[in-house]
Amino acid sequence: MHRPRPLPTRALRRLWRIPRVTLHFLHGLGTVLFAFPSLDAHARRVRIRRWSRRLLHLLNVDIRMSGALAHPNVLVVANHVSWLDIFALHAVGPVRFIAKSEIARWPLIGRLVGGVGTLFIERARRSDTHRVNREVGGALAAGDIVAVFPEGTVTDGTKVLPFKGSLLQPIVDAEGHVQPVAIRYLSRTGEISRAPAYDDVTFLHSFWRICGEPALVVDLIATPPLPAAGRQRRALAGESEAAIRAALALPAHGPAPGTRADRTSVSP
Repeated sequence: MHRPRPLPTRALRRLWRIPRVTLHFLHGLGTVLFAFPSLDAHARRVRIRRWSRRLLHLLNVDIRMSGALAHPNVLVVANHVSWLDIFALHAVGPVRFIAKSEIARWPLIGRLVGGVGTLFIERARRSDTHRVNREVGGALAAGDIVAVFPEGTVTDGTKVLPFKGSLLQPIVDAEGHVQPVAIRYLSRTGEISRAPAYDDVTFLHSFWRICGEPALVVDLIATPPLPAAGRQRRALAGESEAAIRAALALPAHGPAPGTRADRTSVSP
């Protein structure tokens, strides 16, 4: 008698995780739409941190944090690997991100990240950087931690691209600190995992891939904050890139601060 082939373990993981994570996203969206308007900033941060930790738990992603985020008047700069980066940083200390405007149009995710205070930038409009910098300055003055991805794009997690400096101007003006945070994803065996990356795939493809993984670890390595008062933003970008490369044990690389390659800034 013919016996049906058992479902692969990867397929079973997806059958278990995808409905639960989808419901969690819907719950988060409901919280943003109906609860946030009546909550103060502290209560919102608590909800965001709790929700983000639950999301990572549902996906079986463990956080391994080295160091701590400085506060207040700090701009976090990080290398960018995955859409999970946003929620991993939210899980350790809710921050306001600068993200590319395309994310605002992603189904469900776009409305959710917009509702928690993400600032969206039009990559095709260089003049939009000035508007975003004004909003970042206001967020820093209000006591928020703001985070940017100065590479301007994502990688597969095995490299760090040159950091661009124009979005660092608000923290220079605020005389605060820049805190580099290195991000990497590991498999349960400790090897670099490319599953969370979405450098060459769509969000849905990345989500599908992550849901099939047995387990992941996200390493967040917070390096010492860099004083920004009186500094040049391009020099700060170069130092931040160097700190993240060192944290990830990658060789020094990238254009010198202030070169042509450093002047165009877009943030994912």
